[in-house]
Amino acid sequence: MKLITYNVNGIRAAFTKDFLGWLITADPDIICIQESKAGNDQIDIESLEKLGYHSYWHSAIRKGYSGVGIASKIKPNHIEYGCGIESYDNEGRIIRADFNGYSVISVYVPSASNIERLDFKMQFCHDFLNYIKNLKKEIPNLIISGDFNICHEAIDIHDPVRLKNVSGFLPMEREWMTQFINECELIDSFRFFNNEPDNYTWWSYRQNSRAKNKGWRLDYNFTSYSLKEKLSRAVILKEAVHSDHCPALVELSI
Repeated sequence: MKLITYNVNGIRAAFTKDFLGWLITADPDIICIQESKAGNDQIDIESLEKLGYHSYWHSAIRKGYSGVGIASKIKPNHIEYGCGIESYDNEGRIIRADFNGYSVISVYVPSASNIERLDFKMQFCHDFLNYIKNLKKEIPNLIISGDFNICHEAIDIHDPVRLKNVSGFLPMEREWMTQFINECELIDSFRFFNNEPDNYTWWSYRQNSRAKNKGWRLDYNFTSYSLKEKLSRAVILKEAVHSDHCPALVELSI
């Protein structure tokens, strides 16, 4: 099974940049979308259906903001919209698809580029960790894909010294991610296969950052440790340019 996570920074804008053509070529079995920035009535679900995808969307109450989705060629047994915490669910940050023997989560962790949102971001992170720990008691095989708005290690950011006090690379954020991986018994699938530097999934639109590869690795496909033997490949698809992010792919024999 081939799964891709992609923060599209607006699904409608991505469609105008030949997102569907790219999707045909990439051909994932499942794609997790973040930052759709659209209501269900604004998404071209019919075009996705023509490509064989069942798609499900959890939008924010605020128009043009946040939002997550999952499109799958495999019809899920169940879709869970949100995590049951109103302040997060109102922002459309979590959607889960349950399949036979495993579940896939698309998550969009809040940004704290506005530092006033840092407390909200960290509360979300701790609540999400508890949500996953509890969920694993019921569904041990999880694939958790999305934009976490955190670079875990120095290798995941282009200038770790200068940016050490910037949200997305703060010590408390990085410590939380270590705790998340350890307590939830997860594998960072990309780092499972690749320990090379200069691999990023987000670049600022400013100062020609993408061309200079001055990036951040914010997008992850985490898998339960129980799926370790089923992992076969994980790569970053940096040639996709529909967004300031690029997709990340993981393949599993599941």
